[in-house]
Amino acid sequence: MGAAYFYHLTRQPLEHTLPVLLGKARQAGWRIAVRGTDSGRLAWLDERLWLGPDDGFLPHGVACGPHDADQPILLTTGNAANAAECMMAIDGAEIEPEEVNSLERVCILFDGNDPPAVQRAREQWKALTDAGCSAQYWSEDSGRWEKKAER
Repeated sequence: MGAAYFYHLTRQPLEHTLPVLLGKARQAGWRIAVRGTDSGRLAWLDERLWLGPDDGFLPHGVACGPHDADQPILLTTGNAANAAECMMAIDGAEIEPEEVNSLERVCILFDGNDPPAVQRAREQWKALTDAGCSAQYWSEDSGRWEKKAER
C-alpha cells in the first residue's frame, strides 16, 4: 500500500524540483509516470529534462510514442503505459485513491504561489485521506524540505 506525498513548491519551480524527485525515485529503482493535464506543458518539461546536466540525465519519453512501455520515466496526460511504480502528478492532474493504494508512491507537486493550485491540492488531500489513503505534506518554506503533516 502506497502513500501520497504532497510537495508545496514555494522556493523552487517545478522544473527544478521535479528532476530532483525523479532522480530519487529512480535511485529507489522505480519506474515513474509524470501525469500532467496539458500535452504542451509536458512537451516543455520534456525539453527541460533533455537539457539537464549530463551527469544527472533522466531517461524518459513522452506518451504516445512507440516505446512507452520501455520508458523508465513516462510523461503522460493519462494512464501510465510503462508499469510505473511511482506517479508524479503536476498541474492538478487527477489522482484516484486506487492509484495511491496500488503504487509505491504518488507525489503531488503544486505551486504554492498559485492560489488555485493550492486549493486544488487541498481538495486532493481531503479526497485521498477521506478515502483512507496515507498522505504526507511537505513544505520547502524554511529553505529545505520538511514534513509538516501526516495522515
